[in-house]
Amino acid sequence: MNKFLLSVHVLAAIIAIGPVTVAASMFPPYVRKAVADPDDQRTAAALGLLHRICRGYAAVGIVVPVFGVATAIGLGVLTDAWLVVSMVLTAGAAALLLGRVLPVQARLLAPRGDTALQESRRLGMTVGVFNLLWAVVVVLMIVRPGSTTGV
Repeated sequence: MNKFLLSVHVLAAIIAIGPVTVAASMFPPYVRKAVADPDDQRTAAALGLLHRICRGYAAVGIVVPVFGVATAIGLGVLTDAWLVVSMVLTAGAAALLLGRVLPVQARLLAPRGDTALQESRRLGMTVGVFNLLWAVVVVLMIVRPGSTTGV
């Protein structure tokens, strides 16, 4: 059963988190392009698509921690430090996505002027932190410092 849970956890992480990190990273440059050429309908459509990808995969992404916790319980590692840190970082990434990235993207779907440019730069930095949190979680999942379950 643990192998099934871990497989779903890893597949969900790849399928759900990967597209969010890529789409969220692409959004700020498209905002800058939209500000430079407000009449470009393709850029406006791309912004809408990137935002929908982030929103949709964020909803699907709930599967990742659910199956991760189930796997941890099955393996008896739920209280291991590396896993607790991973869960805290995952919660932080989710909070950034839901509390900052998605709302700012929604506001920037029709960007205008210097304010949009400044906000897109801040969004880019926020997305960078979001992506870094996921990178650290992946490393912790692989290295599992202090784990007694073997490598």
